Amino acid sequence: MTSPTRISEPVTPATANVRITEGQVSEVGPGGTILYPSVTSCLTVTVRLQDGGKVGAHASLFQVPGEYRSDRILAAVKQRTGTRGVRAVEVRGAVGAWVPSYFTRAIESYAEGEQVPVPTGPDPKALARAVADGLGEPRGKVTVEDLPDGDQTVD
Repeated sequence: MTSPTRISEPVTPATANVRITEGQVSEVGPGGTILYPSVTSCLTVTVRLQDGGKVGAHASLFQVPGEYRSDRILAAVKQRTGTRGVRAVEVRGAVGAWVPSYFTRAIESYAEGEQVPVPTGPDPKALARAVADGLGEPRGKVTVEDLPDGDQTVD
């Protein structure tokens, strides 16, 4: 299944709130809040822009029909961010459930019988490198926090 080609429009009200579910990418203007619901085996990626806005992605281990799969979500975030300045990138969620290569090759891209890599433990440094590389940002801008099992709110 291919990833969607649609990109949701930027949220225009400065204090708007946005809800980003599995496989989605969206943004909120300065002063807005992002809600990532039900983060269990997922990772969230929040790009904090220089102007105070945020671009967010809810990366899922397995593709949700009609949404981005894990190996396409960072490209969608990068496209959405465009040339705007990035202040910081925050990665949160089930760090121990992720192999950094899931951002370059999704689980569903492996053929039947092909060995899918499985995590041997949390590797926040490698995840930070993978996200930095995928977004074309310096590694020093990316932080990783193990924060699974629940809703995440980013103000």
